[in-house]
Amino acid sequence: MKDVAARAGVGLKTVSRVVNGEPGVTPDTVRRVQESIDALGFRRNDSARVLRKGRTASIGLVLEDLADPFYGPMSRAVEEAARAHGALLIHGSSAEEPDREQELVLALCARRVDGLVIVPASDDHRYLEPEIAAGVATVFVDRPAGRIDADVVLSDSFSGARDGVAHLIAHGHRRIGFIGDRPRIHTATERLRGYRTAMAEAGLRVDDSWVALGSTEPERVRATACAMLDGAGQPPVTALFCGNNRVTVTVVRVLNGRVRPVALVGFDDFELADLLSPGVTVIAQDAAQLGRTASERLFRRLDGASDAPSHFLLPTRLIPRGSGELPPPADAL
Repeated sequence: MKDVAARAGVGLKTVSRVVNGEPGVTPDTVRRVQESIDALGFRRNDSARVLRKGRTASIGLVLEDLADPFYGPMSRAVEEAARAHGALLIHGSSAEEPDREQELVLALCARRVDGLVIVPASDDHRYLEPEIAAGVATVFVDRPAGRIDADVVLSDSFSGARDGVAHLIAHGHRRIGFIGDRPRIHTATERLRGYRTAMAEAGLRVDDSWVALGSTEPERVRATACAMLDGAGQPPVTALFCGNNRVTVTVVRVLNGRVRPVALVGFDDFELADLLSPGVTVIAQDAAQLGRTASERLFRRLDGASDAPSHFLLPTRLIPRGSGELPPPADAL
């Protein structure tokens, strides 16, 4: 900074004001300082700035899987919010493993991020209590925190699933299968609850063979869907409700090889769903709005908000495209 000040013919404080975007410097002086910075290759020492201000201007985002298309809009929204606040965003994937989540979160805390946005894999977040007490703002998104009270932003998985299954029932289906994610995941259990509620409200029974929670690996989903569609000694299901986009994509591939039409509604929209024949009817959640809402809450905390933890529940919407409107076969009525 001394070299920049000498070259520009100004004082150190003036260079500091220009570097930090502070007011009180004439446009001509800003130009001279900036030319000196460019000529000398000056870069602000962020490590020293952190020591002085106690903030790193960085936040961490921990997701289930960065490769999952659902998390793309959410991640982008958090990144845009961080950029607007002059902060750097650091991403990481937990791979749905609680130990890996804890390792990653604590590694980010060790690097003194100012805040965290977490899609939790763990059901016990008491390990974060010392970090939160030390001032690390933390917001959970898509799923609630486990065993601590914290800010959380969720989509209404229960109502979305109930609406999707009710849509299939309204189009004449009575034997509806549900294929979802692992039962320890909050969104999976809420969507299953919505499925069961819609069936109960219509006075329909649910056979145990119509419900399957587990891994979203294609092999498991394919085997499960085939078992439901083949009936295994009893009448097969005439419709399927899928608990997330990965399940839906595998089921679309299964149905593509079958002659008998099967109605389908999936939770989460996905790319090209509208271009299939028929288009895939989905319950869409706004992943970008999840990210924006979580980011807004995080930066409010960083700005000093000290109110009680808040729970935000965002609505979903049904997008009918054809697959969810297929009637059951005549011989299934």
